[in-house]
Amino acid sequence: MMPFMRKESSCPFHISVLALGIGLTFPALAQEQTASEDAPYAALEKIVIKARGRDETQQTVPLSVKAFSSKAIEDAGIKGVGDFVAVTPNLSLTEAQSVGTSFMTIRGLSQVRNGETPMAVVVDGVIQSDAKQFGQELFDIQSIEVLRGPQGALYGRNASGGAILINTKQPRNEAGGYIQAGVGNGDHKQMQASVGGAIIPDTLMYRISANYTDRGGNLTNDNLKKKVDPYEDTTIRGLLKWHVSDDLGIDLRVNHVQDRSGALNYQYQPTHLNADCTADPNNIFDFSKVDADSVSRRFCANNMGFNTRSLDEVTTKFDYNLNFATLTGVASFNRITEKTASDQYPYTASRNLLGGFADGTTGQFVDTKTQSYELRLTSPSKPSVRWMAGVYALMTDRFSSTWTGMDSGSGVVPLERDPQFSSPVNPTNSWLADNNDNKSSAIFGNLDWDITQKVELSTAFRYDRDERKQVVDFRQSTGLPVGCTAGNTSACTKEMSFSAMQPKVSLRYKDQSSLTYVSWGKGFRSGQFNQSGVGAAAAGAGVTGVSDQIGAENTTTAEVGYKTELLNGKLRLNTALFNTSVTNAPYFVFVGALSAQVLVGIDRVTLRGGEFEAVANLAPGLDGSLGVGYTQSVIDAYSVNPTLVGNQAPYVPNVTANLGLQYRFPISQGLRMIVRGDVVSKGKQYWDPENSTARSTVNLVNLRTALEDTKGKWIWSLAVQNLTDQAYNAEFVAGGFVQPAAPRSVRMDLRYNF
Repeated sequence: MMPFMRKESSCPFHISVLALGIGLTFPALAQEQTASEDAPYAALEKIVIKARGRDETQQTVPLSVKAFSSKAIEDAGIKGVGDFVAVTPNLSLTEAQSVGTSFMTIRGLSQVRNGETPMAVVVDGVIQSDAKQFGQELFDIQSIEVLRGPQGALYGRNASGGAILINTKQPRNEAGGYIQAGVGNGDHKQMQASVGGAIIPDTLMYRISANYTDRGGNLTNDNLKKKVDPYEDTTIRGLLKWHVSDDLGIDLRVNHVQDRSGALNYQYQPTHLNADCTADPNNIFDFSKVDADSVSRRFCANNMGFNTRSLDEVTTKFDYNLNFATLTGVASFNRITEKTASDQYPYTASRNLLGGFADGTTGQFVDTKTQSYELRLTSPSKPSVRWMAGVYALMTDRFSSTWTGMDSGSGVVPLERDPQFSSPVNPTNSWLADNNDNKSSAIFGNLDWDITQKVELSTAFRYDRDERKQVVDFRQSTGLPVGCTAGNTSACTKEMSFSAMQPKVSLRYKDQSSLTYVSWGKGFRSGQFNQSGVGAAAAGAGVTGVSDQIGAENTTTAEVGYKTELLNGKLRLNTALFNTSVTNAPYFVFVGALSAQVLVGIDRVTLRGGEFEAVANLAPGLDGSLGVGYTQSVIDAYSVNPTLVGNQAPYVPNVTANLGLQYRFPISQGLRMIVRGDVVSKGKQYWDPENSTARSTVNLVNLRTALEDTKGKWIWSLAVQNLTDQAYNAEFVAGGFVQPAAPRSVRMDLRYNF
């Protein structure tokens, strides 16, 4: 089976014939049917958002915001983080390697493996402290808000690109909940349930939600005759709200996630595969085959990839009314462990190539414990001068090990904190391990002043300081600091610190139906350690410019935006333009010999672009939406290789776009039908500063139909993701390491509300 080759589309937002058919059919249906009066128009809901820590709407806040209500989440069939990212302009997500690994890019600011995120993620008012928390099942969700542009003053560390606010459904006095069951292709099975109510009416309320997903997989290892992408998730979430008095409220939130899945399902393009999945010894390193557009769903590794992830979170939050302000306190405790193990490249059925080149095993283990604390004072929302101020602290203890082993043909034993150099199964070949003790602190605040009824001036600041200490495991097989031994562990320690001020100022002009704003702000993403010795290892592999640490990323962003409503509120238009200057933008390098995952800084990058979003009620029951994001990225300085100046920055799609149509109409006295179609476009993007190969524009068609009780008691739905089964690579890593994206998926769900 030869890799599937796909040519680049000449149009960045090509609408398939099927999607065009959907667009032509919906208006015809609208002429024949009349929607019931109580049918909601999800696209034009007045969603209350807390983008600035207060109750506002999407049309009144001077930010570029994409918001999803509970109804919009249900109508769009949003089940995971990738679903809402796909329909948010200038936001892209790569989900590869493992369940805890995802790479977000927002307006050209990108996350890379083992790196800090370019945006804050806040769940129920609590900031996630680790990137491995992000990729979770989305269920029992009240709203999602995506804020684009620097948000550090309000939402904390690493918010230079923006923030994602996720709010779960809150408990109420009334008892109720739901139960949902789903099935799909790939032997997919899912159960969800939620129940809540009052223990003591008006005083003590609870909500408990749970999800169980078991999927056999859709992609097969031809050598081992097993699915490479199984997935099992168990999530249990509990929320207890205590209204102690009229002035004091306390929330207690617990969350447990346990995942098992396939992992590291990569292919190595330079190696030719024989029909029996063995490597052709005469064509092991044919780099002419390296192409981000070359897609194969054939897997031949002789060891299955394995992944487990465990998340445990306990958070307490209080709000106390002091009359002149509200005092909010948050304390959060998290532990995240993730373990992977798999075959090593070139991922074939062969175990010995060219005599001395052995096909090995590899894996990684991460154990992170975090404690975070925040106190903030927020003034009332009514006065013409509003303010907020606070302090934040984060303490992180993170152990990480990366290893390779010899493949004896007996399978893979995942390693955690200790190498196994004498293991009879897969003796350790290389071992990189360290413990990172990080302390972060910040002080922040903002001031909003209504100069007139139409003009508002906002100023904000945040000062961050990160102190980082790395203790290298003295048993490490390479790259030990000078003098680091079992008897002299003090020589195994490295320390560094980073700090920055992040000011922001914005001016808003608002009349009855429109809003114009301009803003300017700075962002900061802390530097960090790579694993010790990777610089020397990379140089030995011919990769220059790699060191054992990476400096902080700093950004400066200017933005102008305009929002308006037309046609008596039936048409909403929002647009924003931005210019961002970035210093030390992180880039990912993979050193295959050690399976080392390394970060390198690109000295200076310029990002220019914008978003345009339109939503409209086209006819009774018929809603349409269009979103387009454009980012032009240019490398302005790169000391590692100055000849690359002028190239595009890696991981940045030039265009992200989505087109959606949804029609809700009655079919009987008590029943409504929903028919929805979405076209999602992922624009052309490069994966390395060399711009060696690009993944061309990818266009996906998603469909969903549902039957619902008009009283809201039950809903049945059928959804198809990637209807045309478009084959494309989810990720490309320089050198020809690729992971194909998921094929077409079909799922059916039945939900009952009580």
